[in-house]
Amino acid sequence: MLFSDVCLITEDVTTLTRFYEVVLHEKAVGDHIHSVIHTKGPGLAIYSKQAAESDMKFDFSRYWGSGNITLSFNVDDIDNEYERLKAFDVEFVTVPTTYPWGARSVHFRDPDGNIICFRSKSK
Repeated sequence: MLFSDVCLITEDVTTLTRFYEVVLHEKAVGDHIHSVIHTKGPGLAIYSKQAAESDMKFDFSRYWGSGNITLSFNVDDIDNEYERLKAFDVEFVTVPTTYPWGARSVHFRDPDGNIICFRSKSK
């Protein structure tokens, strides 16, 4: 089995796609209904809520905003990424912090409120 991607369901594919292109330093492939950003690991898909509900006949609103997932990415230098992201008016949940288990992380929100974690090994 191969873990292929994570798909974010959103009401604004264009805004969320632009945000992740900036955050991940990668260009998306797709359109205003569905886009994919390929990374070194699993991809990040972004899909229109309206299209997803129409195509799959599933009510995504039932679980909308449950807030029980964090998207985590390993980066080379957390402090450089933190400074870079500050220029884009990102809503930070935490500042760069070194945790007892050895990871140095920063948490922030995407335009839909999903929590993203950037982490690197502590120096």
